[in-house]
Amino acid sequence: MKAFSNHFAFEFKTALRNSTQMLMNYLFPLVFYVMMGLIMTSINPGFKDILIPAMIVFIFMVSALLGMPGPMVESREAGIYRSFKINGVPALSILAIPVLTTLFHSFIVAAIIALTATPLFGGSAPTSWLNLILVSLLGAFALGGLGALIGVVSTGARSTVLWAQAVFLPSMLLGGLMMPLEFIPESMLPFSALLPPTHLMQAFLGFAYETATTFDLSVSIAALLAGGFLSAGLALYLFDWDSQNQARRGHPLLGLLALSPYLIASLFLFLR
Repeated sequence: MKAFSNHFAFEFKTALRNSTQMLMNYLFPLVFYVMMGLIMTSINPGFKDILIPAMIVFIFMVSALLGMPGPMVESREAGIYRSFKINGVPALSILAIPVLTTLFHSFIVAAIIALTATPLFGGSAPTSWLNLILVSLLGAFALGGLGALIGVVSTGARSTVLWAQAVFLPSMLLGGLMMPLEFIPESMLPFSALLPPTHLMQAFLGFAYETATTFDLSVSIAALLAGGFLSAGLALYLFDWDSQNQARRGHPLLGLLALSPYLIASLFLFLR
């Protein structure tokens, strides 16, 4: 336990000293938040109702999907994981530490936004702060597991960008972050249901704000839980200590199975 806490503290401090990680964990999300607070609330006053949950989802997406996989790939290619294996560090710790440190930074930024959105930009406060925290933990679990899986299956920096953007960009357009799902064309809703951030936004609106949702909340919660467990399990199964290792336990494309809960959710919501 002491070794785990020391490793966590080291990774946490390293992220604070790394300019790229500071950009992805703090500067980029906070600048985007200020821009949305100043611009989007003026263009669309209704955006104030979803400002806090939308920005929290955005933080998790940036940190877990865009910021975390790259350093994981770099560490594997530099032989750092190989040295960890020699010194007896378990694979679970190697995967858990970057997820926990990244999400710890994310929660710091999320707390800043949650506490300042109302006085600065008139953002609507949640009906239940406890439910906001609980849904945030669920979102961190689901997106953190997916980010770790991307880091495990990616073969290089370029592939991490491709895999991450395959989730990030559609989520920005169809995930309900920029506009509520009721304004998205009905024909696109099944595709929207394939995206984890969509279900996370629905969970925030339904549980933290107690407003009507487009999707069944029980389906969204089940999809996020199943997706988080499946992503974490696949990341651990497919984890490779060394980029030069030719004998992998499974093909990287097995990682696509992590999206199966969201596919099932989409089918359940729109084919029943």
